[in-house]
Amino acid sequence: MIEVMPRGSGQAGAQLRLRPPRALTAAQFRALFAALAGAMWLVAGLGWLAGNVFAPAFALLHSAGLALALRRLWCSGEHGEEIAIGPSAVEIRRGAVVVFSAHPYWVRMQVQDGGGRITLSSSGRGVEVGAFLGPAERSQLARCLKEFLAAASGRNR
Repeated sequence: MIEVMPRGSGQAGAQLRLRPPRALTAAQFRALFAALAGAMWLVAGLGWLAGNVFAPAFALLHSAGLALALRRLWCSGEHGEEIAIGPSAVEIRRGAVVVFSAHPYWVRMQVQDGGGRITLSSSGRGVEVGAFLGPAERSQLARCLKEFLAAASGRNR
């Protein structure tokens, strides 16, 4: 998902926020866990009625494991990248860490494999951006970056 964020008042340039796509909302994720856990506990209850005294203990362990796995999956979708393109710097942040910073005039964008991989480079350093995006979103990102880099470096005149 690509979001174009507004810059602060009086600041020129653009800021892009890239996030992995999500198939479910938070409420849908909770409903998925509830449905899976409910089915698991129903089967464990039937097993207990049939004489398997360990079925509820295994259902509890399985519910905890499922909850941890779904939580980890949800948190992995929170990670993303922020690309700030201004007249004096291009910065790429992953979380709170700046992984790339350079003057926009010297930043070059390479698009490999027909929009498959986008790399920003300057002074021998390079970083891939938007690796978690789908092919259509990567081509959209390439168009946005090309436009914003040209505007920031003055090459669009």
